[in-house]
Amino acid sequence: MAGAVSMGRPSPALRRVLVPLALAQFICSFAGSNMNVMITDISTDLDTTVQGVQVAITIFLLVMAALMIPGGKLTDRYGRVRLFRLGLVVYGVGALLSAVAPGLGVLILGNSILEGVGTALLIPPVYILTTLLFTGVASRARAFGVISAMGGVGSAAGPLIGGLITTAISWRAAFVFQALVIGSIVFLSRRLDDPLPADPTRPFDILGAVLSAAGLILLVSGIMAADTNVWLMIALMLGGALVLVWFFYSVRAKERAGKEPLLSTALFRNRTSNLGLVTQNIQWLLLLGSSFTVAAYLQVVRGYDAIQTGVIFTAATVGILASSLGAERLAKRYAQRSLILAGFIITIAGVGILIAMVHGRPSAWAFAPGLLLIGLGLGTMLTPSVNIVQSSFGEKLQGEISGLSRCISNLGSSLGTAIAGTILVASLTKTGYGAAMITLAGIGLIGLAAAILLPRRPVATAIASAPHQPAEI
Repeated sequence: MAGAVSMGRPSPALRRVLVPLALAQFICSFAGSNMNVMITDISTDLDTTVQGVQVAITIFLLVMAALMIPGGKLTDRYGRVRLFRLGLVVYGVGALLSAVAPGLGVLILGNSILEGVGTALLIPPVYILTTLLFTGVASRARAFGVISAMGGVGSAAGPLIGGLITTAISWRAAFVFQALVIGSIVFLSRRLDDPLPADPTRPFDILGAVLSAAGLILLVSGIMAADTNVWLMIALMLGGALVLVWFFYSVRAKERAGKEPLLSTALFRNRTSNLGLVTQNIQWLLLLGSSFTVAAYLQVVRGYDAIQTGVIFTAATVGILASSLGAERLAKRYAQRSLILAGFIITIAGVGILIAMVHGRPSAWAFAPGLLLIGLGLGTMLTPSVNIVQSSFGEKLQGEISGLSRCISNLGSSLGTAIAGTILVASLTKTGYGAAMITLAGIGLIGLAAAILLPRRPVATAIASAPHQPAEI
């Protein structure tokens, strides 16, 4: 591949490389939201319930979150491009299995497990390769802007595309569509080369991988159990917290012994990166949480079909696309902290409008302004948050920070569906909808507080000049 690194405008070869990487982020984000408009069709066809479909969606997002950190770490040992292609294959098999699923169990195996594992393998390489190939704030902002835009559009357009396919053909055809996109990515990435050699001797912390995944799974499972058994919820969440404490203890013990853990504790000593991770988590929590809540409310309570629900979500798609594609221009004019602050303010305003929809019986199109604002707000801050986190570390820690970053983002997605979905499913009425949206607004305020605490000085990129040192903050 020509043009290993770009300090200014990317070369044509690098721009071609960006296409499969951005498409990969699109389809993985699409998979996390397109099932929201298939709730009625899937539950009827597979003889399950709304809660059963919610479980399938949440497990998919949770598997991604739980395995992102190990997936990022494995890129150092086996290579970024090799892991990327392996993830595509696993994802494609899962999509085809989901398309022929005779029941909820097989759907969970194909969609939730295999697609989740495939995503965890292929997404960290997307961000590592982008960080290594595109240097300089403007160049990287442009690349991350495209990838973030495709991710945001995938999530926001998932309901529309899924609704169109479900109404015109079947919900099963939506999974065939995913498999076809995966096939095109495999073809487009055939000339993709790894900028860094793989290191087969690099150790892999198996215990750390098991503990981190188990802790996250227990925590989110506890939230999902809230509407059925409070004591089970407490037990699962407490168990998850204890397992994560064990994980961090094992990490520190390995570092003291001179061994390489799953995650370096250096990742958590960077204040800017830590705050950036919080904003990433809450951004995706708001996107997936509001998407599931509005989609379920319109279908189950208001009786809209898949295509009607999907069309309404066009507003969010337009908002994310418009603001994300302007990431490069915005990065040149405004500080990244300012963009994240503005994004949260706009997004919270959009959630506020959606909360107002609980009163009376407004037209379904009345939901569009709120969704548009959520799309504009999220699109404005997705790229700056990613750029802040990725640019805080050099090449040596890119595998780890990429895995952690994607883990935190996907954990936000799974928490959004779990928290909002649990509140809504417990009371599939206007009351449940209102309670879920108010909860999301409160969480959005936490994200706004984290954005306020970000340093005012911009992040400088140190990856090219000092590959083993944190970037200047």
